Amino acid sequence: MDPFSIFLLVVSLVVLAQSLFALYMTCYSWEHPDRLAASNGPRELADSELSFSIIVPARNEQAVIYETVRRIWAADYPLRRPVESDADLFERKRHLIEVVVVCHADDHETIAEASRAAQEIGSDRVRVVTFAGGPINKPHGLNVGLAATSNEVVAVFDAEDDVHPDLLAVIATVMDREGVGIVQSGVQLMNFRSHWFALQNCLEYYFWFKSRLHFHADQGMIPLGGNTVFIKRTLLEKVGGWDEDCLTEDADVGIRLSVLGEPIRVVYDADRVTREETPSSTDSLIRQRTRWHQGFLQIIRKGDWLRLPTRRQRLLALITLSYPFAQLPLYALWPLAVIGASYLHVPIVVAMITYLPLYALGLQALVTFVGGLMFVHEYNERMPVRTFLLLVVTFLPYQWLLAFSSARAVYREFEEREDWEKTDHLGAHRPVLEADA
Repeated sequence: MDPFSIFLLVVSLVVLAQSLFALYMTCYSWEHPDRLAASNGPRELADSELSFSIIVPARNEQAVIYETVRRIWAADYPLRRPVESDADLFERKRHLIEVVVVCHADDHETIAEASRAAQEIGSDRVRVVTFAGGPINKPHGLNVGLAATSNEVVAVFDAEDDVHPDLLAVIATVMDREGVGIVQSGVQLMNFRSHWFALQNCLEYYFWFKSRLHFHADQGMIPLGGNTVFIKRTLLEKVGGWDEDCLTEDADVGIRLSVLGEPIRVVYDADRVTREETPSSTDSLIRQRTRWHQGFLQIIRKGDWLRLPTRRQRLLALITLSYPFAQLPLYALWPLAVIGASYLHVPIVVAMITYLPLYALGLQALVTFVGGLMFVHEYNERMPVRTFLLLVVTFLPYQWLLAFSSARAVYREFEEREDWEKTDHLGAHRPVLEADA
């Protein structure tokens, strides 16, 4: 077999393996009914005395932070006890919830909006904490918030999050009943009609939180999401908080917690997910994904994943963290391999194998299309024919966009550029909520 045929064979088999493994994780929760049921939160909520410190790092978030703070404090937690007065319930709430918005001292508009929300709420348990100096990024803000709070469970929300009123009671029930110290609850982008890529982006979150994270949790190696994560303070202190030099502090702390062998529970309940918005433009999406992919490179370089207990966990960590960077050469080389197999003389077996990734790609597209129908059904939305056609047409361009973001991340890492490319938030998901009401 000549070198070119060997090249075609290797590229095709690697792309095929990558695609099939991604498909398996995407469909993991649907493989068995008990897995799908386990992804949901408890139906019956229990009274609990768990206390929550809710940290909301915010930077230039004046458009959304006021409403977010109000919604977090409006949580139905603790649950009202029989024959309990409003005053008694409010006093218990003061002891069980504290909300801290963390801003850099120069972010006057965000500070003003967060302070306005705190003043209207009228509780000293809702406050704004500021810091000066650098780095000006999310993990620094989280560590400032961690030092400024004291409750048992540390929760992280983003500045644009719409938090369901039952969520804290759900998390407390899971932690009490199952004895876990870490819970990752579902996050879902909602404004799927806003941009050409919006539905693809929403489905990415849908499959990630409803299925793929459950696979990671079952394997004991999980890169946590950036918000709606709940961690016992003792565990956070054990791993030293968040890494302020890492662009994906959430995935990083998840892997370091996995090294401890701590079980992590994932809950995705469509009725109670935290709702968010997609990036506001293609450029914003590219910058966001570049930051995430570069953060994955940083985690690989740090090497904490090498301390995971088992070889299987370490391999899964390496595959997960390197996956975005495998996309770029594979998406570039595989079409060339197909062209080469079609127009050049190669053995028949090699030519047949070269086309196998095409079928896997078709299966990925099919799963995405079915997922789109499931998503709109689960959230009581409608998908007009033109929206479904857009989902079909944008499948490949969206994958190429992610591959380009990976290339940009490699370039930034090579140039040692580690500035935080922040995603703008406009509250585009909130009119959807109002329309549903």
